[in-house]
Amino acid sequence: MIFEETTLPGVILIKPAKYGDSRGFFMETFRKSVFEEHGIKAGFVQDNFSFSGKYTLRGLHFQRGDAAQAKLVKVFSGEILDVAVDLRKNSPTFGEHIAIHLNDENHHMLYIPEGFAHGFSVLSETASVYYKCNRYYDAESEGGLFWNDPDLKIDWKVTKPLISEKDQKQPKFKDLSDADLF
Repeated sequence: MIFEETTLPGVILIKPAKYGDSRGFFMETFRKSVFEEHGIKAGFVQDNFSFSGKYTLRGLHFQRGDAAQAKLVKVFSGEILDVAVDLRKNSPTFGEHIAIHLNDENHHMLYIPEGFAHGFSVLSETASVYYKCNRYYDAESEGGLFWNDPDLKIDWKVTKPLISEKDQKQPKFKDLSDADLF
């Protein structure tokens, strides 16, 4: 596996080795010892899976306080634009975001540590997205950001996204409270 730092400290692009032959391919996507060698000691406890159609936009979501989650995101089928927004108030990249294409051809994964809002848009006809979390989901700790906040300037690569009612009502970045920040 190759671990590459991104422009946001702590967010890491992971490129698993792929071994193929006439039968198909094999790849190892997680090995605790290898991740720990690269500074990722997340202690994952929950796995999530979503299936979405083209133009779906999910996010931007985060968990507050003691329920804050680190995530390891992988696409099993299709293609997404995966986005992380830095909510760590003492970070040099506070308020900045990164957008990475993850798909079933490159097999890349994105590690997003605690302190980030996360979301993705579906660029293919459908997408199956799998992600590991280091803390259990807690509805009382859930937070979010407005997906189309003009201050964030995120280009989701979709013109008319399909968005949940909840995600359409999230606050803008400038309206987050101290309790929402890390």
